[in-house]
Amino acid sequence: MEQLTYRDAGVNLDAAQDIKERIKSIVAPTHGPQVLGGVGGFGALYRLGGYNDPVLVSSTDGVGTKLKLAIMMDRYDTIGEDLVNACINDIIVCGAEPLFFLDYLAVGVLESDVVESLIAGMARACEQAGCALIGGETAQMPGLYADGDFDMAGFVVGAVERDAILDGSDIAPGDAIIGIPSNGLHTNGYSLVRHAFGLDDNPTPLQEVVPELGEGVTIGDALLMPHPSYVDAVRPVLPMIKGMAHITGGGIVENMPRILPEGTAARFDSSAWRVPPIFTLLQERAAISREEMYRVFNMGIGMALVCDATEVDGVLASVPNADLVGTVTGDANGERVSVV
Repeated sequence: MEQLTYRDAGVNLDAAQDIKERIKSIVAPTHGPQVLGGVGGFGALYRLGGYNDPVLVSSTDGVGTKLKLAIMMDRYDTIGEDLVNACINDIIVCGAEPLFFLDYLAVGVLESDVVESLIAGMARACEQAGCALIGGETAQMPGLYADGDFDMAGFVVGAVERDAILDGSDIAPGDAIIGIPSNGLHTNGYSLVRHAFGLDDNPTPLQEVVPELGEGVTIGDALLMPHPSYVDAVRPVLPMIKGMAHITGGGIVENMPRILPEGTAARFDSSAWRVPPIFTLLQERAAISREEMYRVFNMGIGMALVCDATEVDGVLASVPNADLVGTVTGDANGERVSVV
């Protein structure tokens, strides 16, 4: 009888070891003196220093069905950035500094070049944010994932001084809402997008060039625009703001109330910022209502900052391309957020 191997069952141990070695050089630039040990240990070690009364802040996220579009287009160079920045943006709203990031990849068949592209994107995003890509796991699971399919998740840990935590508790009527622009859909709403453009089994619409999106820009290009990090934008204004909302799944309508104290509401003026053309195209092609668009997508605001009205000029001067987009009011009959 011929002897059975793990590779016969669909798991390539040699490829796994090879990608581990390749990853070491990719993630090395993200490591500072706080990282103790390198890639490959059972646990990642990080020395926390420089804080008097630190509070750890953590978050985990994925990139949803945006992965399906990356697979359809065979383009993996930015999806790792999506993963890192979706996680990091969730902790910076607390005023936290990102410290380290870990990833989890689950694949049907290990394709080393694909994994390397994914990790390279994560490393770029971590380096930009000053965050260590400290470890991760790549699991080969043939039979659970079809060939070419995979899933990914990220985990970030940050820290903030206890007395510097931003929780929105000081937000009051009369405060200003400042929006930092998004560059597109980020990582949310892609199940609706795929249905709207008929992308479930047909990648052809992704190759369509639409002039409104920019010269030579395809629908696929616009949909794969990477989720940006807002770390650099918000760092200089942390002392000036009372709270921040990362506008992700649920859009403005569901994310803004997460930082509003009881008895307050947010009123947005939709004429005050530019909505990226991919949203207009999507709404027109699929006849999606305005209400549904604002309930699902960020609609052009990636991060909403709340500050006292006296701080508006200072915040706008410090955050590139930011706009005054709304105001905090008293609770209007239970409607926590309105977009007019």
